Amino acid sequence: MTETIAADGANMRKLIDADLQDTLDEEIEMELDDHRLQTLQGETNARDADEGMDRQQYFQELLRLQGELVKLQDWVQHQKLKVVVIFEGRDSAGKGGVIKRITQRLNPRICRVAALPAPNERERTQWYFQRYATHLPAGGEIVLFDRSWYNRAGVERVMGFCTEDQVEEFFRTVPEFERMLVRSGIILVKYWFSITDEEQQFRFMMRIHDPLKQWKLSPMDVQSRARWEQYTKAKEDMLHRTHIPEAPWWVVEAVDKKRARLNCISHLLTQIPYGDVTHPSVTLPDRIHDPAYRRDHIPEEMFVPKVY
Repeated sequence: MTETIAADGANMRKLIDADLQDTLDEEIEMELDDHRLQTLQGETNARDADEGMDRQQYFQELLRLQGELVKLQDWVQHQKLKVVVIFEGRDSAGKGGVIKRITQRLNPRICRVAALPAPNERERTQWYFQRYATHLPAGGEIVLFDRSWYNRAGVERVMGFCTEDQVEEFFRTVPEFERMLVRSGIILVKYWFSITDEEQQFRFMMRIHDPLKQWKLSPMDVQSRARWEQYTKAKEDMLHRTHIPEAPWWVVEAVDKKRARLNCISHLLTQIPYGDVTHPSVTLPDRIHDPAYRRDHIPEEMFVPKVY
């Protein structure tokens, strides 16, 4: 009996270790994606060979912060809070990377991402904020906007998709719109991811030469590269005119992707006071065995081929 218990314990330990390793591998896979093209000939020559922060430290801190995000999620759900986090920045600034790390361990029913496409013909005739308002959270939800209503102050303005009168109306309206959201009980946090001219050039070149990332580089992105200075002026105007006490902007220095992710998540955790939520203990019920039950045979052709 003792030997059986010991063997069962050893097997369970192996299963637990394997599960923990799988959790770590998920993050490593994402990191490999970030650095996969560093060996491409010629593309890294123009960039400083700064290795950034220690990878082991990065993983340890990321997993710790993700554990805190789970606690925050429980608190938001328990207290029926409404949270909106806006991620803005130039193309390739790293918004998607930090959003992935925030949502990686969270419940998608509680924390979801809103990444809206260009407005259709009907949406272009609506009140500008209308299509964004439909994605706002109910109690117990977190919504991460991967770009937001600030498209009007950025890409729409620079690319000529709206008039200057429409831009001015946006700047008149958005402070009151956001104050209204805050008065309604929404916790609103706004991040701008900042990268240098040289860093964007490097990241765009990576996307051009990477078949797994080429989908990220749209014709609009290429145009944005050519209009760097126009985007800079638009960004500066936007930050100046929409940085309000009720919903201030927070700038994330994002040239170093690892530090940017950790700094952003760490800061986000400070913006929403949260505590531990006590959960009832879970006890698995005893397995009910029916002596008359027999499993049906599943034909071999129904199984996925064992290629690996």
